[in-house]
Amino acid sequence: MEKFINNAPFALVLVFLVIGFVLLIKGADFFVEGSSSVAKRLHVPSIIIGLTIVAMGTSLPETAVSVSASLTGNNELAVSNVVGSNIFNLMVVIGVCAVLATVNVAKETIKRDIPLSLICAALLMLLGIIGLGDKSGMTLGHLDGVILLGFFAGYIFYMIKIALKASREGRKVEIEGGLDEDIKLISVPLSILFIVGGAAAIAVGGDITVDAAARIASDLGMSQTLIGLTIVSIGTSLPELVTSIVAAKKDEVDMALGNAIGSNVFNILMVLGMASAISPVSIITENIIDLCVLIVFTVCVWIFAGTKKKIGRVEGICMVAFYAAYAVYIIIR
Repeated sequence: MEKFINNAPFALVLVFLVIGFVLLIKGADFFVEGSSSVAKRLHVPSIIIGLTIVAMGTSLPETAVSVSASLTGNNELAVSNVVGSNIFNLMVVIGVCAVLATVNVAKETIKRDIPLSLICAALLMLLGIIGLGDKSGMTLGHLDGVILLGFFAGYIFYMIKIALKASREGRKVEIEGGLDEDIKLISVPLSILFIVGGAAAIAVGGDITVDAAARIASDLGMSQTLIGLTIVSIGTSLPELVTSIVAAKKDEVDMALGNAIGSNVFNILMVLGMASAISPVSIITENIIDLCVLIVFTVCVWIFAGTKKKIGRVEGICMVAFYAAYAVYIIIR
């Protein structure tokens, strides 16, 4: 597909970009609907659905892009795609939801989830600078990838442990939005079809979107880092944006916040963990700067969420404005 898109007329590349976006959006819809239905049938707490199933499902494009980029030696794209997606999730996804409806923040989100996301970003920067097991310095090597994957396994285990403990005690988990009440139950075979078909659509849509966006950006003379931070990261983050906007319209904006934060944790620990474990990923100075921006933005969201236990329209507008300013910076730098 990459060779075909690279040799296709520019107008046709634009068409493929739109097709990729559509596959991403519809694939996310089907995957979330199928997996959420199965999870509800298995009595999985909604916090796990929001922070694992939904986040992992909508992060499939990032996984495909970063792993493929690491294998082909396109390291700038592998890292900038993840960092750009995380910044987009924090400032645009949560910001837009806050503009549409006030985001009431759960206690666990302030005390556990946002700090965990912050720690993951700091860990990525530290490992990238130290370059464990790699004499070339600023590199995510095989050992770094194993460490990130180990933290991801611990994260999943911890979330499951919390859910099981709450179930044994006969109490509800304080969830990221009232997901249980509105999940549409569908038959198990149809759920499996939705999950498989949705995941395939996300993967194919992400691949087409990235190839088309990279071709368009290359024609415009953009660097691979800028491509990853803008067109690619926004394209691969469309499922998060779409599912969160849908949640906001259903007055489930708390779930949207959990989805975005959970996806950020997944992107760093699992996506870059898998990519660097397969093939070492070089870290450049721009990546460190962007990681610093991600950390600062995460602290901003933490402050907004912790002040009044909610993120309102004013904060949402500020977050979107911060992202716009950042976008201008990376374009002109």
